[in-house]
Amino acid sequence: RLLLLLLVAVAASAFTAGYLLRGAPVGPCDTRGDPVDVATARAGGAASSPLGFMKSKLVLLVSHELSLSGGPLLLMELAFLLRQVGCQVVWITNQRPEGTNDVSYSLEHKMLNHGVQVLPARGQEAIETALKADLVILNTAVAGKWLDAVLKDNVPQVLPKILWWIHEMRGHYFKLEYVKHLPLVAGAMIDSHITVEYWKTRTHDRLNIQMPQTYAVHLGNSKELTEVAEDNVARRVLREHIREFLGVRSEDLLFAIINSVSRGKGQDLFLQAFHQSLQLIQHQKLKVPKVHAVVVGSDMSAQTKFETQLREFVAKNGIHDRVHFINKTLAVAPYLAAIDVLVQNSQARGECFGRITIEAMAFKLPVLGTAAGGTTEIVLDGSTGLLHPAGKEGVTPLAKNMVRLASHVEQRVSMGNKGYARVKERFMEHHMAERIAVVLKEVLHKSRQHPHS
Repeated sequence: RLLLLLLVAVAASAFTAGYLLRGAPVGPCDTRGDPVDVATARAGGAASSPLGFMKSKLVLLVSHELSLSGGPLLLMELAFLLRQVGCQVVWITNQRPEGTNDVSYSLEHKMLNHGVQVLPARGQEAIETALKADLVILNTAVAGKWLDAVLKDNVPQVLPKILWWIHEMRGHYFKLEYVKHLPLVAGAMIDSHITVEYWKTRTHDRLNIQMPQTYAVHLGNSKELTEVAEDNVARRVLREHIREFLGVRSEDLLFAIINSVSRGKGQDLFLQAFHQSLQLIQHQKLKVPKVHAVVVGSDMSAQTKFETQLREFVAKNGIHDRVHFINKTLAVAPYLAAIDVLVQNSQARGECFGRITIEAMAFKLPVLGTAAGGTTEIVLDGSTGLLHPAGKEGVTPLAKNMVRLASHVEQRVSMGNKGYARVKERFMEHHMAERIAVVLKEVLHKSRQHPHS
């Protein structure tokens, strides 16, 4: 058992490193190559990458936080893609945790090792970098607080060269203190078309401000995850180890939700639907594999009230042998290899995009998702997965969809294959780089035309 745990830990560590180093170049601090190799690697990267025009440009990235959440990690991935082509990249974290934080320290160390300069959020050096930069990218709506707090009188000079990358869908982010400068920046980039329209309507109706030129840019999977997803041996080994760790058989059927545990992500409704699916299977006397629910994204140390309620629901209904809680992790590939169906159950307006959806599709997994937000732009209902309503009214339809896929292996396989083909067609890393390149070109051109530039 200890050996198994060690193997899983090693696999998880390897995949964590891969995620943190998505698109990472051979940097000046990398001991694997001499300076000639570094120059050659960057020259080749600039020539082949759609972001090659960013070579020698100075880009300042401002993140509201540095954590294992989607926004900061996505910005880090862009930082590495820009470094690949010889772009000078500077990183600022606006809200740093007090005291020592192992996660922040580790992520900063990774960036430094790959040529990304990390600066304090406040101080003259941050101001001078913002003034000199060819492009400033604010990451998430909350990062807007950095402008007035740090740049003060210099804000008007920097606004014309800001690209604001927005990932939020929740109403509490629509505060004037966050986004009052939004109409004056060079452009905004948002992860889905439906979220673009939501932001345009919400800022106009609630805040009485207009969005700048706004671009919908779908994300893509990293090369590292794609390599694992397409390696049959790696997938099989990971599947066997994770399933043995969970105590489930190779023929059992695993439905998983992979998100940070919170009410907005819908783990409570997922477990309710799973419980209903067990009742339906029993009532209809269906001959299906033994089904399990896996909740990846738990926080064993925090044990929030919401998570306590989830565990109480499991105990109350006597399904503790069918439900497995996994601590939050950056290394999702081992779990994608081990499960059979992904459930994307984000509530209200859904996900802005929901990258875990395309990651699951890369592993040829069908997706059961809420008919809300960016999920509707990824999952083709009835083809690559099945959609159900958000909210309590979606519990029974989700339960029925789970029973449907449990009962029809050929449908699971067909949906998984079609989802994989859709990812290869439009959700790869090079697709994302191409889409971002179009935006950066336009924003740079616009900023050069501005009298403040």
